[in-house]
Amino acid sequence: MTTRDELLAQLEFYWDHNLWPRLRGLTDEEYFWEPVPGCWSVRRQEDGTYAMDWEWPPPSPAPVATIAWRVCHIGIQTLGIRASALFGDGSFTLESARLPRTAAEALRAMAMHYEHWRRGVRANAPADEDTFASLVLHMNREIIYHGAQVELLRDLYRTGRRAPAVAATS
Repeated sequence: MTTRDELLAQLEFYWDHNLWPRLRGLTDEEYFWEPVPGCWSVRRQEDGTYAMDWEWPPPSPAPVATIAWRVCHIGIQTLGIRASALFGDGSFTLESARLPRTAAEALRAMAMHYEHWRRGVRANAPADEDTFASLVLHMNREIIYHGAQVELLRDLYRTGRRAPAVAATS
């Protein structure tokens, strides 16, 4: 088994046995729920599109992020843009991406970009195996880190230990 196979197996195990099963039944209310004031989220803009709250460099400490923010970060920013850049035509960018308006759209986009990323990692033989392995390892860390936070937010939401929801249109 190659390093690439091991890294891909790590991601696939996390996705198949932890993250994806825990996303079943995600509702729009839960998706946009803001557990504390000042959360980073995905918000409806005046033109009807959606945008992620973002600041670079991020403040320290970084704000709590909603499930919507984290799912879009995993699906769009982490998987989608990198899969397009490395294994596609590079046309899917932060500027061209249409952010999902609902939990269902977000999960469909996340699953699609995950498959594109997974297939690309499996099929491509990089010129520099070590650099490629470092990138895949970084991607795994991002997905596992943000995915674990989504899982925790779902647990908190489900137990009822939450502040009133903030409307997604705010």
